[in-house]
Amino acid sequence: MSNAEIETRRQAAMSRGVGVMTQIYAERAENAEIWDSDGKRYIDFASGIAVLNTGHRHPRVIAAVKAQLDRFTHTCHQVVPYENYVALAERLNAMVPGEGPKKSIFVTTGAEAVENAVKIARAATGRQAVVAFTGGFHGRTFMGMALTGKVVPYKVGFGAMPGDVFHVPFPVELHGMSVQKSLDALGYLFKADVDPRRVAAIIVEPVQGEGGFYEAPREFMSALRRICDEHGILLIADEVQTGFARTGKMFAMEHHEVAPDLTTMAKSLAGGFPLAAVTGRAELMDGPAPGGLGGTYGGNPLGIAAAHAVLDVIEEEGLCDRANQLGSRLKQHLSALREDVPEIVDIRGPGFMNAVEFNLGGAPSADFANRVRAEALARGLLLLTCGVHGNVIRFLSPITIQDEVFTEALGLLEESIRAARKG
Repeated sequence: MSNAEIETRRQAAMSRGVGVMTQIYAERAENAEIWDSDGKRYIDFASGIAVLNTGHRHPRVIAAVKAQLDRFTHTCHQVVPYENYVALAERLNAMVPGEGPKKSIFVTTGAEAVENAVKIARAATGRQAVVAFTGGFHGRTFMGMALTGKVVPYKVGFGAMPGDVFHVPFPVELHGMSVQKSLDALGYLFKADVDPRRVAAIIVEPVQGEGGFYEAPREFMSALRRICDEHGILLIADEVQTGFARTGKMFAMEHHEVAPDLTTMAKSLAGGFPLAAVTGRAELMDGPAPGGLGGTYGGNPLGIAAAHAVLDVIEEEGLCDRANQLGSRLKQHLSALREDVPEIVDIRGPGFMNAVEFNLGGAPSADFANRVRAEALARGLLLLTCGVHGNVIRFLSPITIQDEVFTEALGLLEESIRAARKG
């Protein structure tokens, strides 16, 4: 069946609330390539929104899941537990940034991980308020929406958000928000809107994902840690998009000299299988009473098996180093275009979590970014936009992408940017 035929069926059968970026329908995929129902090949620079750092169908991941299928697929860990869940918790406890004993829980999605981190923070501190940042993205559940610092399309039409959530501007020098201005806004928040002694947690993405791939400056993260310690507030690092080698480190917080109290993770943790986690200081993780955390599918055996394989692949294939190499090549290639493409105002991102930002006539241009995306799609390169203004292209290719495919993708990207200028 063709893409067009399936698209007609989709429009009749599915809620329009599930936004779909393309009208290509996947038939099969391998590493960094997808073939659609019309037989066309695409180079995947989206990775299911940062889920496939180890690529589509990595042989180690597939083998691990097949082996687990032959044993059992579900018991609900809260009813009949299983050893590989415990073993994965032990592995994450050892590798997530932070000194001292740590504990973990497993859930199914990044939004669930964020929700549970807030529950843990509230239970452990006896406080209610949470501070988040403009441009941040933390999920589509009600607490996730409340924490998310972007209205369209995530909050439109859904009514009142949960209370005791406050936002502070995220430091982005490009848009006139310095570290000091952001910290001043946080200080003013504590004077005007919420007593810091009522704040359970501050949640922050070390590199904003949907918000535009802006990296938190080191001095900003150090200041947040100091402020949290001063007021007894917990620092939650949302590593859902940044984790598992994407930034050139296993976790983006490793780029900083401070550690969070709680870390949320999902996406590339299980190489395409639904799995998310919260890892944090043991005494905090034990704050909720038994039964207060969990879920029917949380820590599904197939996802747990896949995650063990993902961690093995990252280590054995040196994907942190590989991410740094690929990101360097990509940023160099884009930098070489800047003289001919004045619309490029910034090229950024640690490791292979990279982005390019476009302005037109001195203002952010979502139209130009979308023209680049459309030109790339027509040429067989799958890209994603992001940013509060929608004027950023983010690059999320599998870190396992073959050199020759990556080189081909760079050529298609350059063609697409140049074609967008003519459009």
